[in-house]
Amino acid sequence: MSHDEYVYDEESGEWVSAAASAEKRAAAATVEVRDSVGNLLADGDQVTLIKDLEVKGAGQTLKRGTLIKSIRLTGDAQEIDCKFDGIKGLVLRAEFVRRR
Repeated sequence: MSHDEYVYDEESGEWVSAAASAEKRAAAATVEVRDSVGNLLADGDQVTLIKDLEVKGAGQTLKRGTLIKSIRLTGDAQEIDCKFDGIKGLVLRAEFVRRR
């Protein structure tokens, strides 16, 4: 006979198994990041800029159509972490990119 652990779920007002509760918390922690046209972005995707962007602190402007390779998601629904030659710590808003 197996005795599963149960925890009280405040949201639903019910007792649920600890495993189900952990799955629900993990799903809630997952953030969907979408580009300017609604495509779902993932780590490692390549994106293209849809607008000229002035990079603060770098004294450089990234032109529309610039390809950014291998993005990383930050956990924020609107920000992606990128690498680009000559710019360290580049973070772009998802609304200014389109997945290739």
